[in-house]
Amino acid sequence: VFPEEPILEAGVPADVVDLFGDPASGNPSGGPCLLEPEVGSLLPNNWLRPRFRYVPAANQNLFEIRLHAESEPSDLVVYTTQPMWTMPKTLWDLVAPNVQDEPITVTVRGAEYDGSAIVGEITIGSTGPITIAPVGAGGTIVYWTTSGGSALKGFQVGDEDVIAALTPPEVVMTTDNGAQVTCIGCHTSTPDGKFASFVAQGPWSNGVASIESGTVGDQPPFMGSGALAFLNAATELGIHTYSSGHWADGDHVMVTPSGVGSASELIWVDLEAGSANQGTAWDTLDRIGDSRGVGSPTWSHDGETIVYVSTDVETTGRLDNGIGDLYAVPYNDRMGGDASPIAGAATSEFAEYYPAFSPDDQLLMFNRIPMGQNMYNAPNAELFAISSAGGTPVRLAANDPPACSGKVSPGITNSWPKWSPEAQSVGGKTYYWIIYSSTRSEGENPQLYVTGIVKEGDTLTTYPSLYLWNQPAGENNHTPAWDVFEIPPVPPPE
Repeated sequence: VFPEEPILEAGVPADVVDLFGDPASGNPSGGPCLLEPEVGSLLPNNWLRPRFRYVPAANQNLFEIRLHAESEPSDLVVYTTQPMWTMPKTLWDLVAPNVQDEPITVTVRGAEYDGSAIVGEITIGSTGPITIAPVGAGGTIVYWTTSGGSALKGFQVGDEDVIAALTPPEVVMTTDNGAQVTCIGCHTSTPDGKFASFVAQGPWSNGVASIESGTVGDQPPFMGSGALAFLNAATELGIHTYSSGHWADGDHVMVTPSGVGSASELIWVDLEAGSANQGTAWDTLDRIGDSRGVGSPTWSHDGETIVYVSTDVETTGRLDNGIGDLYAVPYNDRMGGDASPIAGAATSEFAEYYPAFSPDDQLLMFNRIPMGQNMYNAPNAELFAISSAGGTPVRLAANDPPACSGKVSPGITNSWPKWSPEAQSVGGKTYYWIIYSSTRSEGENPQLYVTGIVKEGDTLTTYPSLYLWNQPAGENNHTPAWDVFEIPPVPPPE
């Protein structure tokens, strides 16, 4: 499916193929630095059509992008004067289903062209494989942006633009003092994808609002008057979580921290409750054996287990400088039980936080920084995966930007990892996708990136990241959630 003839972009000289000559020729150092897609990355087969973006060497203004796959009789070759080329969708629709699960070697060469000849020598820049996975990635990504005011924006996998999914004025629920919601960050999806649930400020009461077309901003129809009264009156409620195992008529339950610092507790909230009384609308979950406070819980999809951050420093929902260990506690029909540290993610030398269960509950993703640093918006945060039963944590290759970019991790705020809503198995391998926020971009503003993990037996293989080029590059985009959100469709590109 690779075209036999080179693709010549506007402005390239007619003899460009001859100018570049043998594909292997050129100085092997000092060439263009490929930023997108990162060398070594794994692409879902239904992903955004790839954009090849690179930083030219000094004075370079003519470039060759070459893709080589052993199964293809011809290389895909592009000549352009621009530091970026996006594969046409018609071509990507041929390549994605036909060149899967094999290395596609990308090589970028650059030259300075004076209008008649190459000046100096051609240089070979970034070179290495990318791979199209034999599976796609499903669901919808909804993220929090703080540019132009607090809002949730979103898109489905493959969309080339984003839409505003929810803004504070659209939220029907008010904060604890009756005021309009002003912030809708630190959000999660309800298991049916119909509602976004968020920390609303005021201080830190929790809100729930529809993100479905036609009902955007509405509170859930099952919301009981007691639950609504509790959420509007409660203060210092932190980041919350839900489980598909407890999301049905008669059993719509939220789990969230309540309180500050070492005094905070893990509580359940019955969103259908007609009374706001303790024991009806809400109550604590026992955490026998853990006397510290609670932060940032995640609830297994089967509804059996809650993993949370055992901490002494939660400040109105935020994790600051102090202890952070991952602990597990059974839900146990709202009773809780014995709390136990997760081996490998409850260490004295690191703070481990922002846990998230994989869609099959087999793995946990989390952030980690050296103990003694502030967990909130931490520049030195990095991403790790571990068996949900505990073990040896695996540092993700996605932490590291391309070496030629000059950016390094730790130091680029790799944070807030969330899984795609489905794990798919092919040929004895299980494929997972993770989204996170990082400040590795040239503008050093937080942007969203995706990476893959492949599990074969007990072995995890991790990959470099994919930049989501459909997001506005100048915006500050944080705390993504990836689920079955039912947001309105993103209009197709013009």
